Amino acid sequence: MSGEFLVIEALERAPAFILPLIREVPRTILKRRPRPGKWSAHEHACHLAAVHPRMMARLDLMLTEEKPRIKPYLPHLDDEDDALLKLDLAESMDRFSADRKNLVERLRALSPEEWQRTADHGEYTHYSVFIMFRHLAMHDMFHAYRIEELLLKNDWE
Repeated sequence: MSGEFLVIEALERAPAFILPLIREVPRTILKRRPRPGKWSAHEHACHLAAVHPRMMARLDLMLTEEKPRIKPYLPHLDDEDDALLKLDLAESMDRFSADRKNLVERLRALSPEEWQRTADHGEYTHYSVFIMFRHLAMHDMFHAYRIEELLLKNDWE
């Protein structure tokens, strides 16, 4: 099994894993931050939907430009502190599912050469289409883990 296949499978399965998890979080703690400056379960989930347009734009750039430069996305610097809290969770999760389905279809159509296309990224020593989407698959699970931590948290301050 190729690395690309495994990445696509992980990306495809993420909504089926994450949506039931976020639905499990009680409304009373859904938007509750564990401490100032740390995201709530709502914010972690909405962030997953919010990054999709950015990833598609990066893919377009990497497939069309010869030496593209990727500007790092740093939510704590690039977005208002409460931007994700203002988003509708149900709409965000619907968008996450639809965008993910479109992304997976697009990735399945990439050639081996397109998977290896590279870009300069301000945070990393090297960056390719493959690395970008492997990173996205791990990013999904990172935020899912944070959601579960908040779901199970028993020592709210």
